[in-house]
Amino acid sequence: MTTSTDYTPEVMNVMTDELDESGIAPGGPGGRKRKRRSRRPSEPSGDRGILSPSDWRKPGIRWGTRATHLVLLLLLIVLGLGPLLWLAKSAITPTQDTLRTPMALFPNGVDWANLSTAWSTVHIDVQFMNTIWVALGSWIMQIVVATTAGYALSVLRPKYGKVIYGLILGTLFVPSVVLLVPLYLTILNPPLLGQSLINTFWAVWLPAGASAFNVVLIKRFFDNLPREVFEAARTDGAGPFRLFWSIVLPMSKPILGVVSVFAIIAAWKDYLWPLLVLRDPAIQPLSVRLPTLQAAIQLDVYLAALAISTLIPIVLFLVFQGLFLRSAGLGGAVKG
Repeated sequence: MTTSTDYTPEVMNVMTDELDESGIAPGGPGGRKRKRRSRRPSEPSGDRGILSPSDWRKPGIRWGTRATHLVLLLLLIVLGLGPLLWLAKSAITPTQDTLRTPMALFPNGVDWANLSTAWSTVHIDVQFMNTIWVALGSWIMQIVVATTAGYALSVLRPKYGKVIYGLILGTLFVPSVVLLVPLYLTILNPPLLGQSLINTFWAVWLPAGASAFNVVLIKRFFDNLPREVFEAARTDGAGPFRLFWSIVLPMSKPILGVVSVFAIIAAWKDYLWPLLVLRDPAIQPLSVRLPTLQAAIQLDVYLAALAISTLIPIVLFLVFQGLFLRSAGLGGAVKG
């Protein structure tokens, strides 16, 4: 006895979905395979934009859009890398060529002696190492203060944490110029030490650690971390320090990389504060010493010194560029 089966539209939709996913009809192994529709290379990947898929199929619109993208990319490359490339070219170009034909490409050859003269004769090597020490100490102070403060406010959550966080946010509205004189007087006669910190790297390192922006940035990142991981760690017997060192910090690599780049770049280009507290030329960084040397050395040697001073920021960008593009940093603590 045979019976006929009437399929409702809902059942037909389910069967169609199964056919699309497996390529085999749901009737059994003998079902006929259905050919999948291949997407054209010119069509977008499903993301909506100004142009619809039907517009992308038109050759005029497709090639016109790609040409516009190429022109914009080249324009960004020229505007972004143009000054750096010109500085690199001028660093090994004689002064007369730079003044007469600044946009020409080595009209009278390359002068590699500019780099060695700037490094040894002008003693840029001393200021270069001073800048590294200033940037390294400022980075350590900012990372330590920002991570511990953000961890206390976000994870430990003390009783008056909201009040403290509000005070930290309030300092962001105070201009840094207003704090310049009180901060200088504090460094000149620091409490409890009885000795001035002028002409010491501590005069730059300690104020750099008091960055409310970094504390707020890291605290907001810690707020988005999964609390289930913290509860599981506490259940396993992890204390506050173990939780901070083994759980929170490995989960926070992206934000630590961003803060590190901000801290080092800010210390590398800071001019006013090191000029006030580092009066001895022997310990001054490049940002302070180079403007002083500009009138005493030739232009080609000065441009070579400027090119040397840009090496560390460029290296930092190449090393940490992936952290700016990474959206999540939970791989260090959450295992799949």
